Amino acid sequence: MPRSKPAVASRQRRKKILKAARGFYGRKKSNLKLAKEAVDKSRVFATVHRRDKKAAFRTLWTVRINAAAREFGTTYSRLIAGLKKAAISLDRKILADLALSDSAAFGKIVEAAGLKAK
Repeated sequence: MPRSKPAVASRQRRKKILKAARGFYGRKKSNLKLAKEAVDKSRVFATVHRRDKKAAFRTLWTVRINAAAREFGTTYSRLIAGLKKAAISLDRKILADLALSDSAAFGKIVEAAGLKAK
């Protein structure tokens, strides 16, 4: 005989959907059928945008590195090529952080990449 649980499973399923739909506009927060559709769609958007966020940050890092590199008389692509040639493995997130917070250290990296810094 299966174990009996105190709560009705169907009610738990409905409550879970309606809890996820809290804060939605109109009947989407209280009508089960509309809430189910809205929650499913919001989860799809959340998955897609989690991936988009990674691309957006990489673009931001590239822009920051390029701006800092131009202050030292070079471009982003020349800097990245110089770093690869010099076997310096810093990712773009770290480079962008250095460019923003420590300009002197970024200048030393530009020099180490074989490029002249102003």
